[in-house]
Amino acid sequence: MKPVLYFFRQLYCYSGKKLYLNLLGMVLISFLDGVGLLLLIPIINFSGIASFEGENVWFASTFAFLNTVPAMVGLTVILGAFLIVNLFQNLLQRYITIQNVKIQHGFARYLRLEIYRDLLQANWGFYIKRRKTDLINTITAELARVSAGTNTFLQFITSIIFTIIQIGIAFMLSPSITMFVLVSGFILALFSRGFIKRSRMLGSRTSENGKIFLAGITDNFNGIKDIKSNALEQSRMDWFKSISQKMYVEQMEYIRLKTASQFYYKVASSVLISIFIFLSVNFYNAKSAQLMLIVIIFTRLWPRVTGIQSGLEQIATTIPALKAVINLKNDSRAAREIFQLESINIKPLTINKGIECRDVMFRYNLNENIYALKNVNAIFPSNQTTAVVGKSGAGKSTLIDLIMGLNQPEAGMLFIDGKPLTKDNLLALRSSISYVPQDPFLFNTTIRENLLLIKPDATEKEIWEALQFAAADFVCKLPEGLDTLIGDRGIRLSGGERQRLVLARAILRKPAILVLDEATSALDTENEAKIQEALERLNGEMTIIVIAHRLSTIRNADQVMVLDKGEIIQKGEFVHLARDHKGVFSSLLGKQIETAL
Repeated sequence: MKPVLYFFRQLYCYSGKKLYLNLLGMVLISFLDGVGLLLLIPIINFSGIASFEGENVWFASTFAFLNTVPAMVGLTVILGAFLIVNLFQNLLQRYITIQNVKIQHGFARYLRLEIYRDLLQANWGFYIKRRKTDLINTITAELARVSAGTNTFLQFITSIIFTIIQIGIAFMLSPSITMFVLVSGFILALFSRGFIKRSRMLGSRTSENGKIFLAGITDNFNGIKDIKSNALEQSRMDWFKSISQKMYVEQMEYIRLKTASQFYYKVASSVLISIFIFLSVNFYNAKSAQLMLIVIIFTRLWPRVTGIQSGLEQIATTIPALKAVINLKNDSRAAREIFQLESINIKPLTINKGIECRDVMFRYNLNENIYALKNVNAIFPSNQTTAVVGKSGAGKSTLIDLIMGLNQPEAGMLFIDGKPLTKDNLLALRSSISYVPQDPFLFNTTIRENLLLIKPDATEKEIWEALQFAAADFVCKLPEGLDTLIGDRGIRLSGGERQRLVLARAILRKPAILVLDEATSALDTENEAKIQEALERLNGEMTIIVIAHRLSTIRNADQVMVLDKGEIIQKGEFVHLARDHKGVFSSLLGKQIETAL
């Protein structure tokens, strides 16, 4: 029940006093419902179908004044009161229903915003340990189930309030009948525990199947080119049939469980009322008024009891989704690196001296003695170009991630102009960096909007200058120019065109630090040469850090660092390292020259 209590606290944090006002409204509705039940009895009395006189002293004294007026007047008064009570009850019911829906959807939006904010504030390490589709599934499908569960939870509370008040009224009418219903409900609750347990298990399976389905679909569409190129359509179709069948079986099992429990409750209701009427007539010589009282109490009270049982089953089904949402929220908050998203007042750093790594150690898994970076000591001078090279897995990207503040060193520290990099200046550092990855990412919108993401106030002139710098002349040849839609991840453009657009976006920011992770790998020789010339013109204006596999592209770098197994094993100028024939750099350069020939 811990997730449910946590859920209620969150619901209260969102709705505040509105929740209690709604609960008070539900109490009033239930009270009016009970009054309507009481008014039925004098109506039946006046109709002559049955007489309740003498059945309940409390009730008889309440309506004793009706005996002093003509029957027609008394009936009119009672019917009028009955209509007024029902009208007011239904108006209040309508208002409370609307308020509950507002709370339900508003709370879902509140949770969605809270979780998304927590995700944006989480550090990079949080993401590299999780499958992205699991995050998407939680803030979409699982959160939708929680939203539906909010409605179930409010209805469950309503049922409890209604039941308590109905029990009180039923006790006034007939304590013996009410006790029989309550004991029957308690026995029913004991037998229904199996339904609740199975509902919870089904909820867990729903969550797991949802994660598998979304992950597989996302992988399929991300890799659709490979699927088409390698004729893998049938294998993917087989997978889709398999997961669809699992989801179908799970849904059918849920329907069978739900209908079985409803069947169980309805049969139990029929059996219990039949037994009680049989015993009342044959052993207690119950009169017609008493029998009608039994029917009234059973038909009003028993559905509330069974409604509580049904609500518990639905809540049990929602608990796994609720746990997933709670765990994601807690985990993302535990990994928080930014405590304020509003970066309006954040001023980018100006790098005057440079960036220094001092005795930096880093590993991805603290339980393993495998370090991605070991005792790294390096200086990246301001307004100079530093190239980082090495074999695959040497730790180049890890070093860049640390410099950008995406990961935090396990030991050692990073310094910016002699000041340690902390959470206080992290956003300022990132505001001064432009990053161009090897696998460029573009949003499914126009070229103009993709560029303006990094600098919303950029002028038309600045945009075209950045495009010209990145050798992205192809934009002016497009029919709609800057307003051309480029599709999901820029799929309508070639790999080289995407890379040039991302480079233009990086330059548009006019950063203090430009990080290029194989930024020219998808370019042809001519465009690569143009960009190399442009980067050389930038040398002296900003700090440039380049990860390069093609060593010919870093010939004019001010310094070259060679990484191997997480350690810097060589450092110096390009020519100097090339002449050291015993060094790793010379070996890498020689192999590339042989491959080119």
